[in-house]
Amino acid sequence: MTPAAVTHPAGDGPADAHTAHRAAMHAPSTQDRCPLMPTYGPPQLQFVRGEGSRLWDADGKEYLDFLSGLAVTSLGHSHPAVAEALHSQAQTLLHVSNLFGTEPGWEVAVTLDRLLGGGGQVFFCNSGAEANEAAVKLARKWGGRGRHVVVSAFGSFHGRTLATLHATGQPAKHEAFQPLPEGFRHVAWDDLDALAASIDPTVAAVLLEPVQGEGGVNPATTEYFAGVRQLCDERGLLFMVDEVQTGLGRTGEWFGHQHFGVVPDVVTMAKALGNGVPIGACWARCEVAAVFEAGDHATTFGGQPLAAAAAKAVLAVMEAEDVPTRAVKAGATITAGLEALDGVAEVRGLGLLLAAELTGGIDARSVAAEALRRGLVVNAVTPTALRLAPSLLVSDAEVAEALATLASVLDGHAPDQRQDPDLYEHRDDHVKGPT
Repeated sequence: MTPAAVTHPAGDGPADAHTAHRAAMHAPSTQDRCPLMPTYGPPQLQFVRGEGSRLWDADGKEYLDFLSGLAVTSLGHSHPAVAEALHSQAQTLLHVSNLFGTEPGWEVAVTLDRLLGGGGQVFFCNSGAEANEAAVKLARKWGGRGRHVVVSAFGSFHGRTLATLHATGQPAKHEAFQPLPEGFRHVAWDDLDALAASIDPTVAAVLLEPVQGEGGVNPATTEYFAGVRQLCDERGLLFMVDEVQTGLGRTGEWFGHQHFGVVPDVVTMAKALGNGVPIGACWARCEVAAVFEAGDHATTFGGQPLAAAAAKAVLAVMEAEDVPTRAVKAGATITAGLEALDGVAEVRGLGLLLAAELTGGIDARSVAAEALRRGLVVNAVTPTALRLAPSLLVSDAEVAEALATLASVLDGHAPDQRQDPDLYEHRDDHVKGPT
Protein backbone atom coordinates (compact mmCIF):
# COMPACT_ATOMS: atom_id res chain seq x y z
CA MET A 1 0.00 0.00 0.00
CA THR A 2 1.23 3.49 -0.74
CA PRO A 3 2.71 5.12 2.39
CA ALA A 4 0.49 7.81 3.91
CA ALA A 5 3.40 10.00 5.01
CA VAL A 6 5.57 11.51 2.31
CA THR A 7 8.71 13.59 2.77
CA HIS A 8 9.62 16.40 0.43
CA PRO A 9 13.35 17.08 0.13
CA ALA A 10 14.40 20.65 -0.49
CA GLY A 11 14.75 21.46 -4.16
CA ASP A 12 11.99 19.19 -5.47
CA GLY A 13 10.74 20.37 -8.83
CA PRO A 14 7.09 20.59 -9.90
CA ALA A 15 7.05 17.00 -11.16
CA ASP A 16 8.44 15.67 -7.89
CA ALA A 17 6.00 17.78 -5.90
CA HIS A 18 3.11 16.44 -7.95
CA THR A 19 4.27 12.86 -7.40
CA ALA A 20 4.50 13.45 -3.65
CA HIS A 21 1.09 15.11 -3.56
CA ARG A 22 -0.50 12.29 -5.54
CA ALA A 23 1.00 9.67 -3.22
CA ALA A 24 -0.09 11.47 -0.06
CA MET A 25 -3.65 11.76 -1.39
CA HIS A 26 -3.68 8.13 -2.55
CA ALA A 27 -4.62 9.31 -6.04
CA PRO A 28 -4.27 6.91 -8.98
CA SER A 29 -0.92 6.91 -10.77
CA THR A 30 -2.73 7.92 -13.95
CA GLN A 31 -3.65 11.30 -12.40
CA ASP A 32 -1.51 13.69 -14.43
CA ARG A 33 -2.21 16.78 -12.34
CA CYS A 34 -3.67 17.73 -8.98
CA PRO A 35 -7.26 18.93 -9.31
CA LEU A 36 -6.66 21.40 -6.45
CA MET A 37 -4.91 24.75 -6.73
CA PRO A 38 -1.44 24.69 -5.10
CA THR A 39 -2.28 27.08 -2.27
CA TYR A 40 -1.32 24.68 0.52
CA GLY A 41 1.49 22.64 -1.05
CA PRO A 42 1.67 18.85 -1.01
CA PRO A 43 0.08 17.43 2.15
CA GLN A 44 2.21 15.33 4.47
CA LEU A 45 -0.56 12.75 4.76
CA GLN A 46 -4.27 12.25 4.31
CA PHE A 47 -6.63 11.95 7.28
CA VAL A 48 -9.81 10.02 6.69
CA ARG A 49 -11.48 9.67 10.11
CA GLY A 50 -11.59 11.35 13.51
CA GLU A 51 -13.12 10.69 16.91
CA GLY A 52 -12.52 12.82 19.99
CA SER A 53 -8.83 13.71 20.12
CA ARG A 54 -7.90 10.93 17.67
CA LEU A 55 -7.32 10.94 13.93
CA TRP A 56 -6.65 8.10 11.50
CA ASP A 57 -4.85 8.38 8.18
CA ALA A 58 -5.58 6.56 4.93
CA ASP A 59 -3.38 3.63 6.02
CA GLY A 60 -5.16 3.24 9.37
CA LYS A 61 -2.41 4.78 11.51
CA GLU A 62 -3.74 6.53 14.62
CA TYR A 63 -2.71 10.04 15.73
CA LEU A 64 -3.30 12.17 18.82
CA ASP A 65 -4.52 15.57 17.62
CA PHE A 66 -3.11 18.47 19.64
CA LEU A 67 -3.82 21.08 16.97
CA SER A 68 -7.58 20.66 16.48
CA GLY A 69 -7.53 21.88 12.90
CA LEU A 70 -5.96 25.13 14.16
CA ALA A 71 -8.27 25.56 17.18
CA VAL A 72 -11.42 24.57 15.28
CA THR A 73 -12.54 21.18 16.63
CA SER A 74 -12.65 22.33 20.24
CA LEU A 75 -15.04 19.52 21.20
CA GLY A 76 -12.94 16.93 19.39
CA HIS A 77 -13.71 15.21 16.12
CA SER A 78 -17.17 13.86 15.29
CA HIS A 79 -18.75 14.94 18.57
CA PRO A 80 -22.04 13.01 18.81
CA ALA A 81 -24.16 16.02 19.81
CA VAL A 82 -22.94 18.02 16.80
CA ALA A 83 -23.32 15.04 14.45
CA GLU A 84 -26.88 14.46 15.63
CA ALA A 85 -27.76 18.16 15.26
CA LEU A 86 -26.46 18.14 11.68
CA HIS A 87 -28.33 14.94 10.85
CA SER A 88 -31.60 16.23 12.25
CA GLN A 89 -31.32 19.66 10.62
CA ALA A 90 -30.34 18.17 7.25
CA GLN A 91 -33.61 16.24 7.30
CA THR A 92 -35.61 19.33 8.26
CA LEU A 93 -34.42 22.48 6.48
CA LEU A 94 -31.08 23.41 4.89
CA HIS A 95 -31.49 26.82 3.31
CA VAL A 96 -34.05 29.50 2.48
CA SER A 97 -31.84 32.65 2.24
CA ASN A 98 -31.62 35.49 4.72
CA LEU A 99 -34.74 37.08 3.26
CA PHE A 100 -36.52 34.85 5.79
CA GLY A 101 -35.96 33.88 9.40
CA THR A 102 -35.01 30.38 10.56
CA GLU A 103 -34.99 28.77 13.96
CA PRO A 104 -31.42 27.95 15.05
CA GLY A 105 -29.72 31.23 14.13
CA TRP A 106 -31.47 33.58 16.51
CA GLU A 107 -30.91 31.14 19.41
CA VAL A 108 -27.18 31.08 18.66
CA ALA A 109 -27.13 34.89 18.50
CA VAL A 110 -28.87 35.15 21.89
CA THR A 111 -26.35 32.77 23.46
CA LEU A 112 -23.33 34.57 21.99
CA ASP A 113 -24.66 37.92 23.17
CA ARG A 114 -25.11 36.52 26.69
CA LEU A 115 -21.59 35.06 26.77
CA LEU A 116 -20.26 38.47 25.70
CA GLY A 117 -22.11 40.29 28.46
CA GLY A 118 -25.22 41.36 26.55
CA GLY A 119 -26.23 44.54 24.83
CA GLY A 120 -25.19 43.54 21.32
CA GLN A 121 -26.32 42.15 17.99
CA VAL A 122 -24.82 39.48 15.72
CA PHE A 123 -24.12 39.16 11.99
CA PHE A 124 -23.51 35.57 10.84
CA CYS A 125 -21.11 34.62 8.07
CA ASN A 126 -18.97 31.62 7.03
CA SER A 127 -15.44 32.23 8.32
CA GLY A 128 -13.15 34.37 10.43
CA ALA A 129 -12.06 36.43 7.44
CA GLU A 130 -15.70 37.20 6.64
CA ALA A 131 -16.36 38.13 10.26
CA ASN A 132 -13.44 40.57 10.14
CA GLU A 133 -14.63 41.93 6.78
CA ALA A 134 -17.96 42.69 8.43
CA ALA A 135 -16.15 44.43 11.29
CA VAL A 136 -14.13 46.56 8.86
CA LYS A 137 -17.25 47.60 6.93
CA LEU A 138 -19.03 48.35 10.21
CA ALA A 139 -16.11 50.54 11.33
CA ARG A 140 -16.14 52.44 8.03
CA LYS A 141 -19.90 53.02 8.16
CA TRP A 142 -19.64 54.07 11.79
CA GLY A 143 -16.71 56.41 11.19
CA GLY A 144 -18.18 58.06 8.13
CA ARG A 145 -16.52 59.28 4.95
CA GLY A 146 -12.91 60.32 5.52
CA ARG A 147 -12.70 58.46 8.85
CA HIS A 148 -12.11 54.91 7.75
CA VAL A 149 -8.63 53.75 8.79
CA VAL A 150 -8.29 50.60 10.90
CA VAL A 151 -5.12 50.25 12.98
CA SER A 152 -3.83 46.74 13.76
CA ALA A 153 -0.58 45.26 15.06
CA PHE A 154 2.49 43.79 13.44
CA GLY A 155 2.41 40.02 13.88
CA SER A 156 -1.37 39.90 13.64
CA PHE A 157 -3.47 37.68 11.40
CA HIS A 158 -6.99 38.70 10.40
CA GLY A 159 -7.69 36.79 7.17
CA ARG A 160 -6.81 36.42 3.49
CA THR A 161 -9.42 38.46 1.67
CA LEU A 162 -7.90 41.63 0.23
CA ALA A 163 -9.11 43.82 3.10
CA THR A 164 -8.34 41.42 5.94
CA LEU A 165 -4.99 40.60 4.35
CA HIS A 166 -4.10 44.28 4.57
CA ALA A 167 -5.35 44.36 8.16
CA THR A 168 -2.94 41.48 8.84
CA GLY A 169 0.33 42.87 10.14
CA GLN A 170 2.65 40.72 8.03
CA PRO A 171 4.01 42.85 5.17
CA ALA A 172 5.63 39.90 3.38
CA LYS A 173 2.15 38.51 2.74
CA HIS A 174 1.04 41.76 1.11
CA GLU A 175 3.55 42.11 -1.68
CA ALA A 176 2.18 39.58 -4.17
CA PHE A 177 -1.27 41.18 -4.05
CA GLN A 178 -0.52 44.88 -4.26
CA PRO A 179 -2.23 47.23 -4.57
CA LEU A 180 -4.30 46.31 -1.54
CA PRO A 181 -7.33 48.30 -0.37
CA GLU A 182 -6.17 51.43 1.42
CA GLY A 183 -7.20 52.34 4.94
CA PHE A 184 -5.04 50.05 7.09
CA ARG A 185 -2.15 50.94 9.36
CA HIS A 186 0.13 48.76 11.50
CA VAL A 187 1.94 49.46 14.76
CA ALA A 188 4.21 47.50 17.09
CA TRP A 189 2.41 44.89 19.20
CA ASP A 190 1.91 45.66 22.90
CA ASP A 191 3.11 49.25 22.49
CA LEU A 192 0.57 51.87 23.58
CA ASP A 193 2.80 54.78 22.65
CA ALA A 194 3.12 53.49 19.08
CA LEU A 195 -0.64 53.06 18.86
CA ALA A 196 -1.33 56.54 20.21
CA ALA A 197 1.15 58.06 17.74
CA SER A 198 -0.59 56.35 14.81
CA ILE A 199 -4.01 57.85 15.50
CA ASP A 200 -5.13 60.85 13.46
CA PRO A 201 -8.55 62.12 12.35
CA THR A 202 -8.78 59.44 9.62
CA VAL A 203 -8.77 56.53 12.12
CA ALA A 204 -12.08 54.84 12.93
CA ALA A 205 -11.06 51.70 14.81
CA VAL A 206 -8.35 49.58 16.40
CA LEU A 207 -8.36 45.82 15.64
CA LEU A 208 -6.37 43.48 17.91
CA GLU A 209 -6.20 39.83 18.98
CA PRO A 210 -6.09 38.90 22.70
CA VAL A 211 -3.43 36.35 21.76
CA GLN A 212 -1.62 36.62 18.45
CA GLY A 213 -2.13 32.99 17.46
CA GLU A 214 -0.60 32.90 13.99
CA GLY A 215 2.00 35.45 15.03
CA GLY A 216 3.57 33.00 17.48
CA VAL A 217 1.04 32.69 20.36
CA ASN A 218 1.80 36.06 21.95
CA PRO A 219 -0.71 37.05 24.66
CA ALA A 220 -1.59 40.66 25.25
CA THR A 221 -1.22 42.10 28.73
CA THR A 222 -3.96 43.51 30.92
CA GLU A 223 -2.20 46.87 30.85
CA TYR A 224 -2.11 46.90 27.06
CA PHE A 225 -5.76 46.06 26.49
CA ALA A 226 -6.91 48.39 29.28
CA GLY A 227 -4.80 51.14 27.76
CA VAL A 228 -6.22 50.50 24.29
CA ARG A 229 -9.76 50.66 25.68
CA GLN A 230 -8.99 53.97 27.40
CA LEU A 231 -7.31 55.37 24.27
CA CYS A 232 -10.29 54.39 22.09
CA ASP A 233 -12.67 56.04 24.55
CA GLU A 234 -10.61 59.23 24.64
CA ARG A 235 -10.26 59.46 20.85
CA GLY A 236 -13.77 58.25 19.98
CA LEU A 237 -12.64 55.05 18.24
CA LEU A 238 -14.09 51.56 18.05
CA PHE A 239 -12.11 48.85 19.87
CA MET A 240 -12.56 45.71 17.77
CA VAL A 241 -11.26 42.36 19.06
CA ASP A 242 -10.52 39.43 16.74
CA GLU A 243 -11.47 36.30 18.72
CA VAL A 244 -11.43 33.95 15.74
CA GLN A 245 -8.78 31.68 17.29
CA THR A 246 -9.18 32.64 20.95
CA GLY A 247 -12.95 32.71 21.39
CA LEU A 248 -15.35 30.24 22.98
CA GLY A 249 -13.37 28.88 25.92
CA ARG A 250 -10.01 28.30 24.25
CA THR A 251 -8.05 30.63 26.55
CA GLY A 252 -9.80 29.81 29.83
CA GLU A 253 -12.49 32.51 29.49
CA TRP A 254 -15.40 32.49 27.07
CA PHE A 255 -13.51 35.15 25.12
CA GLY A 256 -9.86 36.07 25.40
CA HIS A 257 -10.45 39.77 26.06
CA GLN A 258 -12.31 38.84 29.25
CA HIS A 259 -8.94 38.04 30.86
CA PHE A 260 -8.16 41.73 30.67
CA GLY A 261 -11.36 43.22 32.09
CA VAL A 262 -12.28 45.21 28.98
CA VAL A 263 -15.50 45.40 26.98
CA PRO A 264 -14.90 45.80 23.22
CA ASP A 265 -17.24 47.52 20.81
CA VAL A 266 -16.97 44.76 18.20
CA VAL A 267 -15.96 41.08 18.57
CA THR A 268 -15.38 38.61 15.73
CA MET A 269 -15.32 34.83 15.98
CA ALA A 270 -15.42 31.63 13.89
CA LYS A 271 -13.28 28.44 14.14
CA ALA A 272 -14.68 26.71 17.27
CA LEU A 273 -18.22 28.01 16.75
CA GLY A 274 -19.13 25.18 14.39
CA ASN A 275 -16.58 22.58 15.57
CA GLY A 276 -15.61 22.08 11.92
CA VAL A 277 -18.78 23.31 10.23
CA PRO A 278 -18.09 26.67 8.52
CA ILE A 279 -19.69 29.50 10.50
CA GLY A 280 -18.44 32.86 11.71
CA ALA A 281 -19.99 35.79 13.53
CA CYS A 282 -19.44 39.48 14.11
CA TRP A 283 -20.93 40.86 17.35
CA ALA A 284 -21.24 44.58 18.03
CA ARG A 285 -22.78 46.75 20.70
CA CYS A 286 -26.31 47.68 19.65
CA GLU A 287 -25.49 51.36 19.17
CA VAL A 288 -22.60 50.41 16.85
CA ALA A 289 -24.53 47.72 14.98
CA ALA A 290 -27.31 50.24 14.39
CA VAL A 291 -25.29 52.04 11.71
CA PHE A 292 -25.85 49.07 9.38
CA GLU A 293 -29.02 49.38 7.32
CA ALA A 294 -30.78 46.80 5.19
CA GLY A 295 -28.59 46.12 2.16
CA ASP A 296 -25.34 47.41 3.70
CA HIS A 297 -23.91 43.93 4.17
CA ALA A 298 -24.95 40.36 3.40
CA THR A 299 -23.75 36.84 2.69
CA THR A 300 -25.71 34.05 1.03
CA PHE A 301 -24.97 31.25 3.47
CA GLY A 302 -24.39 33.21 6.68
CA GLY A 303 -26.33 31.73 9.59
CA GLN A 304 -28.12 29.20 7.40
CA PRO A 305 -29.93 26.46 9.36
CA LEU A 306 -27.37 23.66 8.98
CA ALA A 307 -24.41 25.70 10.23
CA ALA A 308 -26.49 27.39 12.93
CA ALA A 309 -27.77 24.01 14.16
CA ALA A 310 -24.16 22.87 14.57
CA ALA A 311 -23.29 26.07 16.45
CA LYS A 312 -26.31 25.69 18.72
CA ALA A 313 -25.20 22.16 19.63
CA VAL A 314 -21.58 23.26 20.10
CA LEU A 315 -22.51 26.04 22.49
CA ALA A 316 -24.80 23.75 24.49
CA VAL A 317 -22.02 21.20 24.98
CA MET A 318 -19.49 23.92 25.78
CA GLU A 319 -21.69 25.34 28.51
CA ALA A 320 -22.59 21.93 29.92
CA GLU A 321 -18.91 20.97 30.06
CA ASP A 322 -17.79 24.40 31.34
CA VAL A 323 -15.00 24.43 28.77
CA PRO A 324 -13.28 27.59 30.04
CA THR A 325 -12.62 25.88 33.37
CA ARG A 326 -11.43 22.75 31.62
CA ALA A 327 -9.07 24.84 29.48
CA VAL A 328 -7.53 26.45 32.56
CA LYS A 329 -6.95 23.09 34.26
CA ALA A 330 -5.61 21.22 31.23
CA GLY A 331 -3.59 24.22 30.12
CA ALA A 332 -1.86 24.43 33.50
CA THR A 333 -1.00 20.72 33.35
CA ILE A 334 0.40 20.99 29.82
CA THR A 335 2.36 24.13 30.66
CA ALA A 336 3.98 22.52 33.69
CA GLY A 337 4.78 19.39 31.69
CA LEU A 338 6.32 21.34 28.81
CA GLU A 339 8.40 23.51 31.14
CA ALA A 340 9.92 20.35 32.60
CA LEU A 341 11.11 19.06 29.22
CA ASP A 342 14.70 19.34 28.08
CA GLY A 343 14.71 21.45 24.95
CA VAL A 344 11.89 23.80 26.02
CA ALA A 345 13.02 27.30 26.98
CA GLU A 346 9.63 28.76 27.88
CA VAL A 347 5.89 28.27 27.46
CA ARG A 348 3.52 31.11 26.60
CA GLY A 349 -0.16 31.46 25.88
CA LEU A 350 -3.47 31.24 27.70
CA GLY A 351 -5.55 28.20 28.56
CA LEU A 352 -5.26 25.65 25.77
CA LEU A 353 -3.67 27.95 23.19
CA LEU A 354 0.02 27.45 23.96
CA ALA A 355 3.43 27.75 22.37
CA ALA A 356 6.56 25.93 23.53
CA GLU A 357 9.63 28.01 22.68
CA LEU A 358 12.51 25.62 22.02
CA THR A 359 16.05 26.13 23.21
CA GLY A 360 18.55 27.76 20.90
CA GLY A 361 19.14 26.04 17.59
CA ILE A 362 16.35 23.46 17.75
CA ASP A 363 14.24 23.68 14.63
CA ALA A 364 10.54 23.56 15.49
CA ARG A 365 9.57 22.38 12.02
CA SER A 366 11.70 19.24 12.26
CA VAL A 367 10.41 18.58 15.79
CA ALA A 368 6.81 18.86 14.59
CA ALA A 369 7.56 16.54 11.66
CA GLU A 370 9.12 13.93 13.95
CA ALA A 371 6.18 14.22 16.36
CA LEU A 372 3.83 13.57 13.45
CA ARG A 373 5.81 10.47 12.49
CA ARG A 374 5.32 9.28 16.07
CA GLY A 375 1.60 9.97 15.97
CA LEU A 376 1.24 13.43 17.53
CA VAL A 377 -0.18 16.42 15.62
CA VAL A 378 1.28 19.84 16.57
CA ASN A 379 2.69 22.57 14.36
CA ALA A 380 5.65 24.93 14.13
CA VAL A 381 4.06 28.33 14.55
CA THR A 382 7.49 30.02 14.26
CA PRO A 383 10.93 28.62 13.39
CA THR A 384 11.59 28.06 17.09
CA ALA A 385 8.18 27.40 18.65
CA LEU A 386 5.58 24.62 18.64
CA ARG A 387 1.87 25.45 18.90
CA LEU A 388 -0.46 23.22 20.90
CA ALA A 389 -4.25 23.67 20.75
CA PRO A 390 -5.88 20.38 21.79
CA SER A 391 -9.58 19.74 22.23
CA LEU A 392 -11.10 21.55 25.19
CA LEU A 393 -12.36 18.12 26.27
CA VAL A 394 -8.87 16.59 26.24
CA SER A 395 -8.35 13.95 28.93
CA ASP A 396 -5.56 13.73 31.50
CA ALA A 397 -4.38 10.52 29.85
CA GLU A 398 -4.18 12.24 26.45
CA VAL A 399 -2.22 15.12 27.95
CA ALA A 400 0.24 12.66 29.50
CA GLU A 401 0.58 10.83 26.18
CA ALA A 402 1.31 14.03 24.27
CA LEU A 403 3.90 15.16 26.79
CA ALA A 404 5.60 11.76 26.70
CA THR A 405 5.78 11.87 22.90
CA LEU A 406 7.28 15.36 22.90
CA ALA A 407 9.78 14.35 25.58
CA SER A 408 10.84 11.42 23.45
CA VAL A 409 11.17 13.57 20.33
CA LEU A 410 13.18 16.26 22.10
CA ASP A 411 15.34 13.82 24.07
CA GLY A 412 17.65 12.97 21.21
CA HIS A 413 16.96 16.03 19.14
CA ALA A 414 20.26 17.87 18.98
CA PRO A 415 20.00 21.54 18.06
CA ASP A 416 20.00 21.76 14.27
CA GLN A 417 20.74 24.60 11.98
CA ARG A 418 17.48 26.50 11.75
CA GLN A 419 15.66 26.27 8.49
CA ASP A 420 15.30 29.32 6.27
CA PRO A 421 12.79 31.56 8.09
CA ASP A 422 11.10 32.28 4.75
CA LEU A 423 9.72 28.74 4.95
CA TYR A 424 7.57 29.92 7.83
CA GLU A 425 4.57 32.15 7.51
CA HIS A 426 5.37 34.21 10.59
CA ARG A 427 8.63 35.90 11.43
CA ASP A 428 9.86 38.03 14.32
CA ASP A 429 10.13 41.16 12.19
CA HIS A 430 6.38 41.01 11.64
CA VAL A 431 5.92 41.38 15.37
CA LYS A 432 8.43 44.19 15.79
CA GLY A 433 7.60 46.02 12.61
CA PRO A 434 9.98 47.16 9.90
CA THR A 435 13.21 48.80 10.94
